[in-house]
Amino acid sequence: MSKDEINGFLVDKFNQHSLKEGATQGICPLCSSDRKPKNAKAQCASYDWERGLGTCHNCDTTFQLHTYQRKGASEKVYTRPITPEQFNDVSTNVETWFGTRAISKQTLQDLQVTEGPEFMPQTGKTENAIQFNYFMGDQLINIKYRDGRKNFKLYKGAEKVFYNINSVVGYDWCVVVEGEMDVLALHEAGIKNAISVPNGATLNSNNLDYLDNCIDYLDDKTKIILAVDADDAGQALKHEFIRRLGAEVCYLVDFNGQKDANEYLTEHGHAKLRSAIHAATQVPLEGVTTLYDIQDELKDFVKNGFKPGYQVGLQNFDKIFSTYTGQFITVTGIPSSGKSDFVDQMVVGYNNLYGWKTAYASPENQPTHLHAHKLMRKVWQDMPSVGDIGGDKWKQVTDKVNDNYFFIDMDRYTLESVLRKGAELVKRKGIKCLVIDPFNKIRDVDCKTEDVNRYTMEYLTKIEMFCKKYDVLVFIVAHPTKMYKGNDGKIEEPTMYNIKGGGEWYDASYHGLLVHRDYVARTTKVKVLKVKFQNLGENGAESHFTWEPKSGSFIPNEPITADVSGLPWE
Repeated sequence: MSKDEINGFLVDKFNQHSLKEGATQGICPLCSSDRKPKNAKAQCASYDWERGLGTCHNCDTTFQLHTYQRKGASEKVYTRPITPEQFNDVSTNVETWFGTRAISKQTLQDLQVTEGPEFMPQTGKTENAIQFNYFMGDQLINIKYRDGRKNFKLYKGAEKVFYNINSVVGYDWCVVVEGEMDVLALHEAGIKNAISVPNGATLNSNNLDYLDNCIDYLDDKTKIILAVDADDAGQALKHEFIRRLGAEVCYLVDFNGQKDANEYLTEHGHAKLRSAIHAATQVPLEGVTTLYDIQDELKDFVKNGFKPGYQVGLQNFDKIFSTYTGQFITVTGIPSSGKSDFVDQMVVGYNNLYGWKTAYASPENQPTHLHAHKLMRKVWQDMPSVGDIGGDKWKQVTDKVNDNYFFIDMDRYTLESVLRKGAELVKRKGIKCLVIDPFNKIRDVDCKTEDVNRYTMEYLTKIEMFCKKYDVLVFIVAHPTKMYKGNDGKIEEPTMYNIKGGGEWYDASYHGLLVHRDYVARTTKVKVLKVKFQNLGENGAESHFTWEPKSGSFIPNEPITADVSGLPWE
């Protein structure tokens, strides 16, 4: 009975729970083992082998009979909602309400909008709710519930995907909107290939996990029209889509003062909504900027001045250094000074404060499981023990590290291959940081035969272009080539001029940091070697830390000192 494919999905494991194959009734793999012995073998579940779903009538849970492989899908195990046959068509009252939003009964039927009782946590009771059913292929993946008080929730534990994702198959273009009502509005206006994000737009969030889960549906699109809300959260979502999908395929809609597609439909009707969508304009070309392209940024600067830089959550360090995305930081220091460890501290801080995800190209940070363990300690703020394995905290921390940190693993690293993989991770995972550690292990083989200064500038220029195109913050860990001892016999602190390529590093880098360990005092100093803009930091300033071994974290332990003599501002 085993199949390689079911309903367009590749089957990874047929009958993953080892149930009685072919039977339509049987035990539930989720609750039968917990029931009283006399009821443990009760046939409390129904099996649908073609859909690959089981439904338990005892614990009221739906479970997967098979596991599937799908390009772009997460490896996580998700809960699947109940099947649409158990849903009810919308009532006359609900149909009338949709009518006030210019949505017809036919559109509700076309998109399989249903109605039924559902517990809503916002009210603490079961409410009659509208059900927006999320299908992918023939499978029901998720459900969005909406009650009469405009409370929303998604099906607990279900995979996040675009609403109406099946509609884009066979088209070379599609429309992306911010809510299910906007999909209905566009369908009503004759635009069938419209999809919606599952959870709206959130300011300062770039976690588009649904995009990764559906990326294979969008890879072939030559035109993606972004018709999101005009508010700040919608505009932030727009910019993240452009960053992830590429400006060359993205087009923008002007709703002329209306909030969204549904509001535009109710105000102007079908024909004008179609016209607004088809009049979408392409995102401005890269390399060409007009004042109107940047007028929002210009207005913001006039009103508020320089935007504050992003910080890492270390109070003494945050007072002397911050950064923007779209830039790169050069980190240097003598061997075993803690450079890589402090970079880890920074990206964990960015993740904690802003939700940024990071990719590592770190040939020296091997084996990978040890690097992952170091990140776990910083996230955990402790050293996990054998007794912690499998516990709640273990799952919480491993999930966080798994979902936010990615390790580029290659037989041979080159800058071009790393940046290609970085671009893919921007699109698929939404990374905001890329760590190249160290520089000398990720460069062309023939670089030794070229002029060092010219090669260094070309190398850093490629990184700068990557930063700007994808709005990513890149860290470059670079070892000094020469180290000198002072009169006291101690190794002198290196500068950016001690890196192979010398002055090119100082000239091209947006920022430079020195990490230097004092083995006698058992402290670590982080010194700002360069900040490109004065509002982001203080050249020559230092912050001092004690390294805490259990958590692997840097603990601030001294006030800030500064020596700015002889260091130019830019």
